[in-house]
Amino acid sequence: MLRTALLAAALFASSPAIAQSDPVGARVEVNGMRMYYETSGEGDPLIVLHGAYMNIRTMGEIISVLARSRQVIAVEMQGHGRTTDIDRPITYPKLADDVAAFMDAIGVEKADVFGYSMGAAVGLQMAIRHPEKVDRAALASIAYDFKGWHPDYRAFVPQIAPEMFLGTPMEDAYRELAADPEGFPALVDKLIALEHQPMAWEADVAALKTPILIIQGDADIVDHEHSLAMFRLLGGGVMGDQGRPLPDSRLAILPGTSHTAIMGQTELLRALIEPFLDGETPKGWFEPQAK
Repeated sequence: MLRTALLAAALFASSPAIAQSDPVGARVEVNGMRMYYETSGEGDPLIVLHGAYMNIRTMGEIISVLARSRQVIAVEMQGHGRTTDIDRPITYPKLADDVAAFMDAIGVEKADVFGYSMGAAVGLQMAIRHPEKVDRAALASIAYDFKGWHPDYRAFVPQIAPEMFLGTPMEDAYRELAADPEGFPALVDKLIALEHQPMAWEADVAALKTPILIIQGDADIVDHEHSLAMFRLLGGGVMGDQGRPLPDSRLAILPGTSHTAIMGQTELLRALIEPFLDGETPKGWFEPQAK
């Protein structure tokens, strides 16, 4: 989940500053924080959640592209970007609760969600903890259990240390936007601690009714078998062309794509996300009969 110096530095280095479609920035008080967010576009609301060490800008062009067809509300979570930090660990359930409270604060009753990396785990926890607030969720690079990460990544987690992040592009971006430019070391400590928190959400995923689009690269930090297992937990893996509607959840594996390359695949992401959020299914030869 973009939580090593190598991965994060690569993403920051490759993320251009893209002009969004006239985003409007604002702040709102949520759970003791001043949360920053930007709204762009018109239509059905879509909450966009960034990855660890990221902010709205480093999500790149996908925000402005998705804003062509819906109202995109991009949020900066605890301690990230222009959102203030608080004296509290960073955990996926707490971040999900923050986003749910944020929606209440700005008057959005229910929305679709697109999350990347850490933001994907937050989006999954939103669907688990606040299903009444999530219509559909597109989650890029997501695992529901620590065992779902690629073996190389799991082996690397114990080696992650704060000094790997100091003096990197992530620190530069943090200092440029943060309310407390000296708060980066504290954020790093919290995000390293996040790596070691247990993830064992299989039963919660199996109980979900929210349609989920799982997106990963074929060279991602998520194990392919884990993504397929998640898809099956959500009702996927059936054979089509038998006169029955396909499951609402979907699985997409992007070819030739590493973890940090996912967000650069703007048009491919759009082509996957928009039809999913609209509930559109590609037409096959054998369509179910209308009732």
